[in-house]
Amino acid sequence: MKWSIAFKTTALYTALFGLILAAAAGGSAWVLTSRSIRLERLNRVASFVADRFPGMEREHFDLETFAQANRIHIDVVGPRRNILASYGPDPGRQPSPYSEAARQALSREGPVLIRVADLEGPGFAGRLTTGGFLAILAGMLALAAVCGALLVRRMMRPVREMDRTIRQISANDLSTRIDTVHSHDELKELAETFNGMLDRLQKSYEQQTRFVSDASHELRTPLSVISGYANLLRRWGGEDRAVRGEAVGKIIEETENMRRLVERMLFLARADRSTQAVRFERFDFSALMREILEETGLFDPEHVFTAQIEPGVSGAADRALVKQAVRAVLENSIKFTPKGGEISLSCRRRDGAVELAVRDEGIGIPPEDLPHIFDRFYKADASRTRGGKSSSGLGLSIAKWIVERHGGKIGVRSSPGAGTTVTMVFPASPAA
Repeated sequence: MKWSIAFKTTALYTALFGLILAAAAGGSAWVLTSRSIRLERLNRVASFVADRFPGMEREHFDLETFAQANRIHIDVVGPRRNILASYGPDPGRQPSPYSEAARQALSREGPVLIRVADLEGPGFAGRLTTGGFLAILAGMLALAAVCGALLVRRMMRPVREMDRTIRQISANDLSTRIDTVHSHDELKELAETFNGMLDRLQKSYEQQTRFVSDASHELRTPLSVISGYANLLRRWGGEDRAVRGEAVGKIIEETENMRRLVERMLFLARADRSTQAVRFERFDFSALMREILEETGLFDPEHVFTAQIEPGVSGAADRALVKQAVRAVLENSIKFTPKGGEISLSCRRRDGAVELAVRDEGIGIPPEDLPHIFDRFYKADASRTRGGKSSSGLGLSIAKWIVERHGGKIGVRSSPGAGTTVTMVFPASPAA
């Protein structure tokens, strides 16, 4: 069962101080009761002696023997406070206020005072003074404070464990986690929240490490090609026109690939830092899709491009980014669709939103790869790439970020040999 720290601390100190109050009240009642019983006994004895002290007629009642038997000391005090007679053992010291009682009696000399002192030990209750009681109470409070501090320290043990665990965490090792087994309060929630933060940090760190590694690998490939053809030019390109043309063409192609890769990496870096600008404007999505269709048909005559564009579909978005997202999806379709295959673009309004789709007759995507196609630098089997063309694995990641930044959704339907359809849904009026 979960108990809050405030409740446990309150219950602890309430119990401790409740015990102190109960002990103080019980101790006071015991002392007062003991003293009352003792005084009551002495009062009865004093009354008994006073009733049997008429005229100092000792022959009728032996006060000495009575005092010896009851371990009391009897003084007969005259009118002038002088002691007329004493009976019983000598008390040896002044009795305490709780160990004597007095009664008035008549004698031949006039009224006298019969004072009876108890010679039995007063006990703890009889010796306890106000100062002693306060000292005991202060000691109990101090003991309660120490016990409370020890128990609270035990309750806060998870905090110390957290501190030790946090000190062990470093950028090189984010695998350490805080133990949440022994906590059943807010500290457990704090530990779980902190562990969740570490999980996210570790995932982000691993993604960053993988991003750097993949980026280095992607940049190494065009650089190796450029270096190889540059060496080819240096050796044989001067005399052979064909070699020179091939080398220069490959260098330009790989330079363009590297430029596009760097631009995409910079785009994602700005997106991660939330510095990528998004400028919303109202424009015609239908016209944008027709524009993309015409431009793609000019530089790729190897495929058949069709369109199902509903006229007059407009909305508010960043036109350049929407175009970039559609082109990123379209480039993937071109890479994985055989020559002569059909690639279709569609634009329509659905449920108040704008739906853009790119459908191809390509080789499709295996089910095990579908959950990962939007991951950065993720590539399926290299044999799927048409014509040996490489893919950076960043295009769909960028498309996903653009769509989600506009408050929309992106989805994909595909199966091997049946083609692929990527659908992007943009809200007609996205929230600011």
